[in-house]
Amino acid sequence: MKIPRIMFAAPSSGSGKTMITCGILQALVNRGLNVASFKCGPDYIDPMFHENVIGTRSRNLDIFFTGTETTRYLFGRAAENMDISVTEGVMGFYDGLGGSSVESSSYDVSQRLDMPVVLIVDCKGSSVSAVPLIKGFKEFRENNIKGVILNNMHEKVYAPIKEMIESELCIEAIGYVPPVKELVIESRHLGLILPSEVEGLKEKLNILAEILERTLDIDSLIRIAGSVPDFRYEQPVLRCDPVRIKIGVASDDCFCFIYKDNTELLERMGAEIVRFSPLRDAHLPEDISGIIIPGGYPELYAETLSKNLTMLRDIKDRTEEGMPCMAESGGFMYLHEELEDTSGTFHKMAGVIDGKAFRTGKLSKFGYAVITSKKEGMMKKGTKMKGHEFHYWDSTDCGCDCEAVKTSGARYGCMHNGNNIFAGFPHLYYYSNPDVPHRFLTECRSYSERRP
Repeated sequence: MKIPRIMFAAPSSGSGKTMITCGILQALVNRGLNVASFKCGPDYIDPMFHENVIGTRSRNLDIFFTGTETTRYLFGRAAENMDISVTEGVMGFYDGLGGSSVESSSYDVSQRLDMPVVLIVDCKGSSVSAVPLIKGFKEFRENNIKGVILNNMHEKVYAPIKEMIESELCIEAIGYVPPVKELVIESRHLGLILPSEVEGLKEKLNILAEILERTLDIDSLIRIAGSVPDFRYEQPVLRCDPVRIKIGVASDDCFCFIYKDNTELLERMGAEIVRFSPLRDAHLPEDISGIIIPGGYPELYAETLSKNLTMLRDIKDRTEEGMPCMAESGGFMYLHEELEDTSGTFHKMAGVIDGKAFRTGKLSKFGYAVITSKKEGMMKKGTKMKGHEFHYWDSTDCGCDCEAVKTSGARYGCMHNGNNIFAGFPHLYYYSNPDVPHRFLTECRSYSERRP
């Protein structure tokens, strides 16, 4: 099938990928096109900015998590029947596993999905020097780089640089982005701040889209996206149950780090997702048979979470009754007896995990890992799952029921795998082993049959 597609990548992080990608998305939407968007790698926050533009969840493309065939399926299923699909790269274009490989890099995704690439080059403090940089990226590997966008460049400088790029490198210069200080997005310890925290974001994106309509050749981007080979994929075989079962999924400004493909996989397997807010709701939803608490920023909302005593009591009581619960990272921290906030104050939490979640001030266990259950619990012994960690908080009881093996070969214990609890710091990607969400739903059905 024909799936117009394009990737925006860069030589390094901090080159302006997210804002320029969002500006282009807004320009495409303003033209009336039906747009799908994707983010390379495990990032949660950049896709939220995409969502703010296109009105639906952006998805992740990650070769480490899902390999070639499943990644092609996840892309193709979401992109088919769309006018154009836009993918934002991760880190530097060639930066892959362990910082020493191109595997799972933006380059790797573009090759496996036959996706043309436009390189965004930050030209702050340079002009002609951008040309050999582009030349190096184009010649380093056989690749799909079809054009470049020069960020932080003034109009008067652009014209001669464009001519040099196109005459000497035979790469299309799509345009430039002038310095626009008021459109820079601030960051915090897990990456960019959330879209909800950017005042007037939609207005700013429309302003950016208007600028890009003047400084970029949007028609050329659409043409490049359309000049692609046909795309084929196969749907994986999944175990599904026709009888629906209600699963409560925490979803609010605090607990917002969850992959769209994770929840959709649960739905395909028979789950009816019921969203609730540990921040605002007094109680868990009625008639649910399982709980999922994803990651996020509980340290920013610790006082409010702690004051919601009825919700904390519900979660404690239900899990003690045997209701299955999966929690990761921020959700795992919420299950602790106490959580330290960003000012150093500890607050009472759900008390499901006997321990304290505390601030370390440094990045802990950053990166991908293969996680294997070492004991029989809610997840069977020997079950393998892929995930990643990215947190500045730690715990006095991280769990040791699983072993995590990093891409570097480093090993450490992690996770709680009890009779009805599967929780820890790693963020899990369900399509890396669909047996894990299926097992969770099986345990939820069993609980539903025997619950008080």
